[in-house]
Amino acid sequence: MYFQAFFIFSLLFISSTQAAVLDFCVGDLSVPDGPGGYACKKPSKVTVDDFVFSGLGTPVKLNPLIKAAVTPAFAPQFPGLNGLGISMARLDFAVGGVIPMHTHPGASEVLYVVQGEICAGFISSSDNKVFFKNLKQGDIMVYPQGLLHFQINSGKTPAMAVISFSSPTPGLQITDFALFANDLATELVAATTFLDAATIKKLKGVLGGTN
Repeated sequence: MYFQAFFIFSLLFISSTQAAVLDFCVGDLSVPDGPGGYACKKPSKVTVDDFVFSGLGTPVKLNPLIKAAVTPAFAPQFPGLNGLGISMARLDFAVGGVIPMHTHPGASEVLYVVQGEICAGFISSSDNKVFFKNLKQGDIMVYPQGLLHFQINSGKTPAMAVISFSSPTPGLQITDFALFANDLATELVAATTFLDAATIKKLKGVLGGTN
């Protein structure tokens, strides 16, 4: 028993030591990722293009529901980030656009306003205190890992921001979609949110939920 435990520990130590001394671990997107990210691509197949991503230079089509769009540069889009503990994304807002209340379970976030004005904030988990401010071009705001937060275009022109994360796969859960874009029975949603059934069914209809 002790030998088996020692053997397993030795394998984990060797694996972590190898990971620590590698210059990089470009993600092999041909295999599924795991809790530790993607497996490393064979060094002989790594090219400079694995370390370059051009996707943030051009805005993508806005989601008509929220009048905004997110362009990610996470490990699946930018495999050179794999294992480095960082990633980025671009946010584009039409006038009135919003990124609804959401959380990133796996990362803290820093937002930099490139254009326009953005009302941004987060809610603490200890006492539900709200921290928000109207940000202008050049302003930076940080969101601690896992806390609910939001962004709204508070100006009269389109807005754009660039965000960075402390993980190549920060994760994302949007509160509205988590509650109303699934098949959880309306009665259960009502019991846990204190909303009436009519409101819940309306929101499910907008966001694609059932039951």
